Amino acid sequence: MSAKLSVLMITKNAAETLEKSLASIKKIADEIIIVDSMSTDRTVEIAKNYLAKVYVKEFTDIGRQRIFGLSKAKGKWVLILDCDEIVSERLMNEIKSKIDNNRIKINGYYIPYQNFFLDKPLQFGGEDYKMLRLFRRVKLSIKPSLVHNRIEVKEQKTGYLKGKIFHHSYRSIFQMFIKFTDYGVRMAKEKYLAGERSSFRKIFLNPPHMFWARFIEDKGFEDGLFRIPLDLGFAYMEFITYIFLFILNIKNKKSK
Repeated sequence: MSAKLSVLMITKNAAETLEKSLASIKKIADEIIIVDSMSTDRTVEIAKNYLAKVYVKEFTDIGRQRIFGLSKAKGKWVLILDCDEIVSERLMNEIKSKIDNNRIKINGYYIPYQNFFLDKPLQFGGEDYKMLRLFRRVKLSIKPSLVHNRIEVKEQKTGYLKGKIFHHSYRSIFQMFIKFTDYGVRMAKEKYLAGERSSFRKIFLNPPHMFWARFIEDKGFEDGLFRIPLDLGFAYMEFITYIFLFILNIKNKKSK
């Protein structure tokens, strides 16, 4: 019998979080596809302990890694999951119910997220959202992208699930700033390829505006003062993005 559900992940040095993520889907996944970006820790070993099919592929961009993983999937349905995300029990039961129902005409489902900062739940300031993550495989389209997911459902027949994905993206201050530095550099490259130019305003005014928007306008303060370092981190990422974009603009100008 063909697989009902393929879980697709991309990883790199994910040993800290991978096991909990895989444990949360082992009861519903008929196959686990992992595209590993040449990890140097125990990531591959942990993945194989859960009988995952591991493909080692040098990282170019997040979209291409997922496109490659999708080409290996055999399931009728595909769940895209990051290695720091955990499927709640309610969501697990909901997914099983949907993929077992042959009468459903929906091609993709939005799943709500519960984000955590330093193991504390977040509800405000841009941290309450839903993402398309469960799809009929033949209706799933993934586009190349350096940073943000570009995932589409053909025919746009989408629905919404209620069970949550628990996202432990910000586990420590150090880990968070390493992550935001990487994201900032990649976003700068993405903007550069799109033809965007940096400016004094973007470098020095966008970062404080980012903090204000998240912590004040979007009511991040209602989560508590503990999240101030997180919103400062987003401001820092904005600064890294535009200072690095400025460097790329200068290099491009000199090369002409």
